[in-house]
Amino acid sequence: MEKAVYFISDAHLGSGKDSRQREVELCRFLDGIKDRCKALFLLGDIFDFWFSYRHLVPRGHTRLLGKLAALGDLGVQIHFFIGNHDMWLFDYLEQECGAVMHNDPEVMEMDGRRFLIGHGDGQGHLDRNYNTLRRIFRSRLNQRLFALLPSGWTFPIARRWSDSNKARHARQDTAHYLGDEREGIVLYCKERLQKEHLDYCVFGHRHTPLVMSLADGCTYVNTGDWLTHRNYAVYSPDDHTLRLFDLREGEITK
Repeated sequence: MEKAVYFISDAHLGSGKDSRQREVELCRFLDGIKDRCKALFLLGDIFDFWFSYRHLVPRGHTRLLGKLAALGDLGVQIHFFIGNHDMWLFDYLEQECGAVMHNDPEVMEMDGRRFLIGHGDGQGHLDRNYNTLRRIFRSRLNQRLFALLPSGWTFPIARRWSDSNKARHARQDTAHYLGDEREGIVLYCKERLQKEHLDYCVFGHRHTPLVMSLADGCTYVNTGDWLTHRNYAVYSPDDHTLRLFDLREGEITK
């Protein structure tokens, strides 16, 4: 039996009183799949905030970091697509855990199938204000300026921004499928399908576990989150299927 490929997103470690428990559960899950995992895709916002200072490592997350390093040592391919909360990881996971870092969605071929993979923030051009903010956050100049601030200032600023962002989404009640014309990631995937063949589109960001068919036999999977749902997706090369699961409830079907 050929080893499988796993996808996880949006653990937001460091946020909430149950952050330690979420990390423990995630590490336990990774330990359970290590012998049958060929590749692990972390689709962003695994950390609620991270900034890679040159000589400073943010406090916490040691269990997960050690687990990722151990998986890399076992030969598991680790891919990390940065999210809107952990976009400032830079090359830390690459240097310490052997992860391949991705800044934007990419098409990757596995077992003869074409996967469009990413986090999903800013896709679909529906939120111009956020897209402007995203460009500011990703500016090399602004990142260098931010790095000059003491960590005792930057981390509290980031926490307050993260909390206000989650509160805004809660007020807007976006934790469900918004419809074909309001789901930015779905619109983005459909645009890509007009230009190229894709078998699967796999994204996170929305915290809404979802499996749906798009045009031309392409399947869209949103991995939900590890924050509230404990979701993960698995691609099996043996039968060419991509399935979405909830750790506590089993498979999520179409």
